[in-house]
Order: sequence, then C-alpha cells, then structure tokens
Amino acid sequence: MKYCNDPFNRTRLKTQEVTVGKVGIGGENPIRIQSMTTKDTMDTEGSIEESIRMIDVGCELVRLTAPSKKEAYNLAEIKKGLKERGYDTPLVADIHFTPNAAEIAAGIVEKVRVNPGNYADKKKFEEIEYTDASYQEELLRIEEKFTPLVLLCKENGTAMRIGTNHGSLSDRILSRFGDTPEGMVESAMEFIHICQKNDFHNFVISMKASNTLVMVQAYRFLVARMLDEGKVYPLHLGVTEAGDGEDGRIKSAVGIGALLEDGLGDTIRVSLTEVPEAEIPVAEKLAQNYKEDGIQEFKDDHQLPYDPLEYKRREAMEIANIGEKNPPIVFSDLSEKDVITQANFFGFGYNYSKTLDKWTMQDLAADYVFIGDKSVDFEIPGMLGVVANAENWEKNYSDKKHFYPLYNSIPANGFKNKTLNFLEWNPKNTEKIDQIQFLNDVVLILEAPSENFTQVMRNFYRTMVLHNIDLPIILKHTTSTKDLEAFQLWQSAKIGSVLIDGFGDGVWVNSTEKISPQLVNTTSFGILQATRTRISKTEYISCPSCGRTLFDLQETTAKIRKHTSHLKGLKIGIMGCIVNGPGEMADADYGYVGTRPGKIHLYKEKTVVKKNVPEAEAVEALIQLIKENGDWVEPRKE
Repeated sequence: MKYCNDPFNRTRLKTQEVTVGKVGIGGENPIRIQSMTTKDTMDTEGSIEESIRMIDVGCELVRLTAPSKKEAYNLAEIKKGLKERGYDTPLVADIHFTPNAAEIAAGIVEKVRVNPGNYADKKKFEEIEYTDASYQEELLRIEEKFTPLVLLCKENGTAMRIGTNHGSLSDRILSRFGDTPEGMVESAMEFIHICQKNDFHNFVISMKASNTLVMVQAYRFLVARMLDEGKVYPLHLGVTEAGDGEDGRIKSAVGIGALLEDGLGDTIRVSLTEVPEAEIPVAEKLAQNYKEDGIQEFKDDHQLPYDPLEYKRREAMEIANIGEKNPPIVFSDLSEKDVITQANFFGFGYNYSKTLDKWTMQDLAADYVFIGDKSVDFEIPGMLGVVANAENWEKNYSDKKHFYPLYNSIPANGFKNKTLNFLEWNPKNTEKIDQIQFLNDVVLILEAPSENFTQVMRNFYRTMVLHNIDLPIILKHTTSTKDLEAFQLWQSAKIGSVLIDGFGDGVWVNSTEKISPQLVNTTSFGILQATRTRISKTEYISCPSCGRTLFDLQETTAKIRKHTSHLKGLKIGIMGCIVNGPGEMADADYGYVGTRPGKIHLYKEKTVVKKNVPEAEAVEALIQLIKENGDWVEPRKE
C-alpha cells in the first residue's frame, strides 16, 4: 500500500493547497508552525497578549478554544484587538461538542477545527451492535449535523481542520473498527466525504495520538487512502499530550519526525505542557532538516521489508543480551576522555561509593560503554559491557570478563571473542553483503549520514531480509549541533523513525560536539521510551493546556511527577478538562482529569473511580489509588 512518494528517497508529498487567511498550507508552501493559547477565551486581553507572544516568536496560526457560543462570539473581540495592534495572523477556533459554536466561529475566524469523534457523535465507552442499515442511518445523521458547517465554511472562505484523535474515537467507530489506526482514518474519511459531496476542499487533516506508533501508522494509512481515492489534502502533524520538558520534546520529535522523514506533513504543532510560545522554537528546529528533499540515492523501485501500517520488530538472533526478545541496548562513549575514571561512569547511570567499594546502578543505566583506545584500570560494574577497539582489546583486555572488541572491518584471521564481537559496517555497502551472511557472535554497528539516515537504514534492512541475515544491529547517529534542544530533536527524529519501522536492537547516540554524557544517555533512553521499544520510566500523557483547562497543568504535572517518577512503566494521564479526559489519555493506567474548577475525577484506565476530589487532595488521592491497585512501589533510597 503506497503511503508516500518513495520510502527509500525522501521527497515532499504534494498535497492540495489550502488557504487560511493569508497563509497557504500544502502545495508548494513551506511547513507551517502553529500553537494554541492557554488563556480562557473569555479573557480577551489575556488571549490577545498570549497570541502576540506566540506570533512574535514565529507562530503562523493561533488556535483558541471555543467550547460554547459565548467563546465563539468573543473570538471577534480577540481578532479585533490583534488587528488594532498590527497583527493579522490567522486565528483557528477549536471545537469539540458544540456545532453551534463552530458555525458562529466560521463567520469570524479563518479556520475551524472539529473532532469527528465528538462533534456529531458520542463517547461513553458503550459497545453498540450495528447492522449495515443501522450504520448507514448513523452516517446520514452525522451528515445532517456536519453539512451546515461545511456550507458556512464554503460560503465564508473559512478553512477547516478535521482533527481525529486516537483517544476520542466515538462509540460507533470503536464498535465497528476497534481502537485502531483504521478506525481513526475511517472517522476522518466520513467527514472528508461529506466535504467532497458539497464541493468543499479547503481543509487539512490530522491523526493525533499520544502513542507514537499508533500516530505514525494512522497518518500513513490516511495518506494511503487519499492516494487511492485520488485527492490528497494537507496534513497537520502532532503527537497529542506529549508532556513537558525533555520527554515531551523527544516524544514529539519521534512521532512528527518519522512522518517528516517520509515527506509527509504540511503544518506541525508540538504539544507541550508549557507556555505556548515555548512550542514554536521546538517545532521550527524539528522542521529545519526537512525544508528540502533528501538525497536521492536509491534508483530502483524497492519494496519495503515490513508492513508500514503495523509495528513488528525485526527478528534478530540473540547474542549475549542483544537481539531476539531483549529490549534494545544503549551505548555510551568515553573514547574522547583523556583519562577514564570511575566518576565518568556517573554520566550514564553508574555510581561508585569509595566508602563501600561498591557500584550502584540507576534506572537509566547504559548497557555498554565504548573506550576506543583508552584504558580502564579499575573494576567495572558487573552489569556493564566495555567495548574497545580490536587492537586495544587484543593487547589489554582479551582475558577480561565483560570486555569486547570493536572491529572496523572483517578480520582476516577471524573474530577473537567467543561470545560477542562488534563490527562497524557501512549500511550503504550492500554489494558485499555476502561477507557477513554467515557470521555468528557479531553485532553490526550501522552509521549513515543524517541527510538520508532513515532511507539508508531501510535499504540495508531490505538487503538483510533478502539475504536472510539475522545479525543484531545497533543504530548509530551523529549530530554536529551545539544546540542541546536541537541535538535531542534531531537524534529522536532520525533514530526514532527507524525504530518505529521495527529495525534496531540498540542505539548509539553520538555527537561531534561536547554534549554531556547525562544528556546523551537520557536522550537514548527517551527515544526508546517514546518508540515503546524499551520502557525505563514513568510515562506522562499530559495535555498542553488551553482555555478549557481547569487547573494549573504545569504545576500539577510537576507535582505528580515528583511523587510518581520512580514507577517504571506506569502511564499516568493528566488532563485539564473532560474533553481531554478518559478518551484522550487513551491507554493510560491512571488518569487525573479536571471536571470543574477545584474538582478532579480520578480514573483507573477508562473508568472513573473517584469523582469530584478537591484539587488540594487530588494528588495524594491519586497516589492512594495507585497503591490500592497494587501498582505502587516505594522510591529507592539513594
């Protein structure tokens, strides 16, 4: 199923141009950057000031929530105030349950966003049995509700976003298609077909999810459907409820970057639980590497060696703790140090106590450290592997346990370690693939240029499959930026995109600049967490806040994180309102959802178990709920 121009050579997918006021999206236009205000839309002055802060740092479309008619009407005052101050950036009204608010907004702002799952449908987690006839009746009911907005947008020249979210699929869609990317696409296609029936084409589409695998698969499936039907509309990319800080940036870069790697995406929004103006530089840095097509290196019309619409990790042989069903391993690098000391190991998760003469290991502890030609003259942690250049290893470490050689070519006299050897192999070198076809006890380290890292790795993946080579592989990617945020974003986009395709048994994050080992290490584990290939910490599904939010999301998220960050593998949803509540947090284990000012509902998965908990008591009540369900462990004392 074709879902992009060419998965082996990145070129931008040409989509129909959509106009949002003075801004064009799709077609020949650059990737547009947008964000959403967090102020109450009835706070006219606050919304104007926040919009200006966003616009001044590069926001090209400003979205505001309009949960009812009064907020929709007040968009006119906000627009007027912005124009009086010299700002004409297009405004977008965010609509969920209220068609009448959408119809009002369509006459005021340049764009209206609707969510098919709750605009004309319902979500009560009810399973409904439909016959073909009864399902068709539901489609007619939806068409009747949605058509007036379509006609208003067409009349007023207003653009639209059909924004499907994984967590807000209606009971009707869930009953027929399940909680799947296919269901997300079907939900959007129903609205697309209604627009087309009314000859309205000025819309963009999004397929957002907090789970990056689901998100990427849904966008790919959507594009495949549109290509099949002969009309491709612009794509708004985003990972919903990505969270804050480092985790939010890495998760967004993995999901959005994987799609940009395929030439997909016309406008992006990075959803961070931070002030909205903080999102814009992140989005710009992420889009920076995708302003032009990638290197056109592979001329043949190749078939992918995997299903791009379903995640399945490539099967690799097991060598030591690498490959097969082992989670991907993490490499660290001390080869540039003048002298390697025990203190250097702290940067990638190991602490040495001189008093106790003992190593302790953190949750984010690297699996292997590369020392190159350097020496280690002390006892290493027993759970860590040390990799040295082959000559250094043969001379100094061949008889030492947990020390392994790294070769830069196939040795004429064979690999020397009986358990585990590493081999640097250029993934562009597919002509000599037969040289590695029958190797054992060898893990390949693959590195490719940033410009077409994903495409080179895909082609090598394909070559390995064709030659039945099941050696484990380590993905190594090097950046050359001193910007720490850009370093994390670019590493996440490149390595994350390959992991999402199911290729990779480990990661080696590298830089030509002096990046702290701690940042390199947390980035490595963050990428694996975001691709759900190795879970090493708590995951927070935290919405970015908007005018509907009923509590301070940043403060509350920080408070919950402080008490629960040691609960490895647990997923906690933190939602500012019921719109982004049980649906949007989708597969969270526990949920903290604002229902009205000062009141919180607590969820166990999709079921509300404690209602209207006073906000002052809600974090403690959440902890108690986790304990009652047996998912609590006491924090480890350092």
